[in-house]
Amino acid sequence: MHTPVVVTPDADARIMVLRDFDAASWTLRFHTDVRSPKASVIGSGADLAVLFYDPGAKLQIRCRGRGHIESDTPLAEKAWADSTAFARRCYLGAGPGEERDAPSSGLPDWAEGVQPSEEELGPARENFGILLFRVETADWYCLSHKGHRRALITPSDGQWLTP
Repeated sequence: MHTPVVVTPDADARIMVLRDFDAASWTLRFHTDVRSPKASVIGSGADLAVLFYDPGAKLQIRCRGRGHIESDTPLAEKAWADSTAFARRCYLGAGPGEERDAPSSGLPDWAEGVQPSEEELGPARENFGILLFRVETADWYCLSHKGHRRALITPSDGQWLTP
């Protein structure tokens, strides 16, 4: 469940890598390029959905809540510092969705296939941001040949539901 589907208010869905979960605040953290269309749609606050699925466990969790983008906060700075140089390299490239004449990673030629130095990564920092998603409800659904099970869970309560 490390790579859920994140859905923005414009009904655009994409797989994102879950970087952290704060159990105290029920907040998920993802990394994003602040130049991406999703960053503009989410901005300082938007209703989002996050869908997790574990095929082995036959478990689906549909989360609804609010998300926002941060780029110049201590938490964003820590997320940047804790990321590997290879992960930070992605933010050196052209902005997401920029048109190309041929297939391309968007990275500068000098950065293809190499781990940039900290100095070379400097310009990438301004393109890096975090998406913080506060879960308001989690619809837990377990598939089973003995009978499915479902529950609606909030940070303060939970209720079994008919699947």
